[in-house]
Amino acid sequence: MRPTSVRTIGLLPAGLIFLIVLLTGFVTSAIHNEDHFTPGHLVVSRSVYVGDAATVAVGQTLPPGCVAGTVNVPLLAGGTTPVTVTCGKAIADGTYPTVFNNAPSAVDGSFGVTAPIFLDQITPSGRLINTLAIDQREIVTSFSSKSELALNLSDGGRSITFVGYRGGAGFLTAPNELDVSNSSTPGVVDPSNPVVSRYYRTVAEVDADGHVQITEGNAYSGNNGRAAIKAHELYYLTGNNNNGGLNTSQLKATQVGLNLTHSTGVELLFPHQTPPAPPNIDMIGNFDVTSLGYAADKPGKDNNFRGLTIFNHTLYVTKGSGGNGINTVYRVGTAGELPTPANAPGGKLINVPITILPGLPTGLASNTTPPLPRFPFGIWFANATTLYVADEGDGTVANAATDAGSGLQKWVFNGTSWRLVYTLQKGLNLGAVCGAPPSGYCALPHPRTRRIAQYDRPPKWRRHGHHLGDYLHREQEWRPGGRPESARRHHRSAQGDNAARRRALYDASNGPLRRGAAGRVFHAWKQDELMR
Repeated sequence: MRPTSVRTIGLLPAGLIFLIVLLTGFVTSAIHNEDHFTPGHLVVSRSVYVGDAATVAVGQTLPPGCVAGTVNVPLLAGGTTPVTVTCGKAIADGTYPTVFNNAPSAVDGSFGVTAPIFLDQITPSGRLINTLAIDQREIVTSFSSKSELALNLSDGGRSITFVGYRGGAGFLTAPNELDVSNSSTPGVVDPSNPVVSRYYRTVAEVDADGHVQITEGNAYSGNNGRAAIKAHELYYLTGNNNNGGLNTSQLKATQVGLNLTHSTGVELLFPHQTPPAPPNIDMIGNFDVTSLGYAADKPGKDNNFRGLTIFNHTLYVTKGSGGNGINTVYRVGTAGELPTPANAPGGKLINVPITILPGLPTGLASNTTPPLPRFPFGIWFANATTLYVADEGDGTVANAATDAGSGLQKWVFNGTSWRLVYTLQKGLNLGAVCGAPPSGYCALPHPRTRRIAQYDRPPKWRRHGHHLGDYLHREQEWRPGGRPESARRHHRSAQGDNAARRRALYDASNGPLRRGAAGRVFHAWKQDELMR
């Protein structure tokens, strides 16, 4: 039994398995079965820890290759500024789950282990149909990061996208590589980063036939890319950056610092393009808490975005982690217009405004007195006046059972601002602890409860090429005579609830999963449907 981390898409039955490589100037490969994806079914992404005791050796230097000491980083004004680099020693081997005893900052605050990616296709009742095993030589994820592998459907319903890691020159793309999620990208190298490896933050686009095309990017150096969505033949991404030791003044006074702080947050990437490097990395907007009258934060960290969705041709993102900035829901750009270089103010995407939705939280993430911060991740618009927000809580088990804000929040727009109507918690078992530390995993009542998405249109891709169809957060199947009322009311793509789908607690057939407060949001959403 392998430990498994659920994110978003399906399973390998006995059957025909083959490898496809499309020679189109970019990597396209996948292992899949002959049926591929079928309308009316659900897709779930997951990763599996495949390491063993030999993956990490007790006493080895962490991060691998780290050299402790002082590095001198060039200043824009001339001269250099010193930055201290610290390393650690592994205290546990690669055996799961104690391998993650290496993760505390006193050992290796960058610790993570790369893992293969699987896309499971299941029926609405939870029966596994097949699995698309993404070629682990082309792209991997980082186990057990809880903010990666969000799935999003393209605006035309032709494909789904997620973000992973692909090695730069001299670095393997494979499972069981250490600390990759905190590596520098090949085009934005931070000499103060204790992780010396270099990996692209890479968008994978999957069509209905199981073909995967890869586009590499240099954004999010030192941290992870969280999500990507394709719209108007462009990729929009969210993520975080910076794992080095540059302080606030050094980030402003060095070219390395400027490169880092201008390749984070919301990014634009053109499919198939050569990985852009500074100054050509297209960061969209640059939110700063000083715009609301607060004192300045560490540069770049106000844009530590996680979830994203597109509704009515408008891009929305969330921030729900880190001690800087404001944890809330943001609109990126003008309503009804996706940001592009052509419509950006002054022709520069960095000038695109990022604003908090009226009525959503505006308090600092660092607040220790009311208003205390919230922790939004996945978002989904049921319609123009109804917004669902998956709030995962602060991650402290002792608070989970009593925190009234954790769970699936329903917000309603009154024409002027958004108002929180209620938060669904029933059935989420918030605060429940199962098993002894350090695992603390629980079993779900239904072994196939995973964050899921459903595509609903007739199989256009059989008529016009590789169209994947629309994913829906519901359990009704498409019927030729039309959609049920609830489907018409909630016909939106899976992109909105990307984080919530990935937060399942346990899969009885595959082993323990990372627990999250938003764990069973899909079933909570169904409860909301029943309450209507």
